[in-house]
Amino acid sequence: MIDGDDTYPAESIPDMMNVVLTKHVDMVVGDRLSSSYFQENKRLFHNFGNIIVRKGINTFFKNDIKDVMTGFRAFSYQFVKTYPVLSHGFEIETEMSILAIENNMLISNQIIEYRDRPAGSDSKLNTFSDGFKVLKKIFSLFRNYHPLRFYGVISVILLILGAALFFPKVWIPFIQTGLVRNFPTLIVCGFLVILGMLSYTAGLILDSNVQREHREFEFRLVLVQEQFDRLKNINS
Repeated sequence: MIDGDDTYPAESIPDMMNVVLTKHVDMVVGDRLSSSYFQENKRLFHNFGNIIVRKGINTFFKNDIKDVMTGFRAFSYQFVKTYPVLSHGFEIETEMSILAIENNMLISNQIIEYRDRPAGSDSKLNTFSDGFKVLKKIFSLFRNYHPLRFYGVISVILLILGAALFFPKVWIPFIQTGLVRNFPTLIVCGFLVILGMLSYTAGLILDSNVQREHREFEFRLVLVQEQFDRLKNINS
């Protein structure tokens, strides 16, 4: 995969292919950020956005991809046959990176020399609207791949809010007077506790679905590998 704006070095394609073929890597990432990107790219907000997206994905998904938004990558047969293209526009790089991370596929960073786009060539990337879409995609995929952590955090927040309202507004006055003076507050606390429990339960249910999807993905990989081996035998 390579952008058609003459910013990526096509002469690096054989090296990236070689990594896939000899080291059995599933995705080779053409890393611009470790070489000449910040010197060649004159769009300040693009540079800042690349750093934010990279740090966000590597923090939330526990990985070390050097350049998440690069449009220069090489893929294994197994990755291509198991990757469902669901995103549009600039979110696709984010989606394929996170899919590879979450399914324990092997990723390699390959440093490449980046050059700025030729004169008269305009970028289709809108820094703010497309950047917001990418961040929204990261948020959505984190929720989908880690529902227990996502809904667990919401559950804890709701329970803390419920406790913060209940003890000073309901419990302490009840201890002092023997009367419940703030029934509306008590009702709100009850709803917050119920919502917190429901959120955690939803996370548990969705987490079991995610685990099942991971097992099904592994089975699909086995089938794709068998198909790949048959093709190799035919070609040889």
